[in-house]
Amino acid sequence: MSNYEVAMEAAWLVRDVKETDDAIGVAVSEAGKRLNETDKQYVEVEPGVTGCPACGEPFDAAFLAANTALVGLLLEIDIFNADSEEHAERIAKSEVGGALRDVPLEIIEVIETDGDEDGDRDDE
Repeated sequence: MSNYEVAMEAAWLVRDVKETDDAIGVAVSEAGKRLNETDKQYVEVEPGVTGCPACGEPFDAAFLAANTALVGLLLEIDIFNADSEEHAERIAKSEVGGALRDVPLEIIEVIETDGDEDGDRDDE
């Protein structure tokens, strides 16, 4: 059994906004509220980033048209005692997906962790 950190991308729709910064704030707030209501405070919610197609520089993942925004969110969750990466993915999607119904989720990264919080490992 291993521990994993699972990162997911979510697509969040925000209506009646005029600026992308406002849309990002509303999306993060609404996602956090829905997660907290279902006792999922341990899920980290951050604005997503995407790369500029021309230069590759990262910028906020938000698109605004007709006072409606589609905001990309990054959700991270630690999964403990999973049998495999695939098992950790299923657990993460089940935990987060249950709280964020009707929100598209996609696994973007799974990292096996050793459970050592300070990162000091003595491999010698």
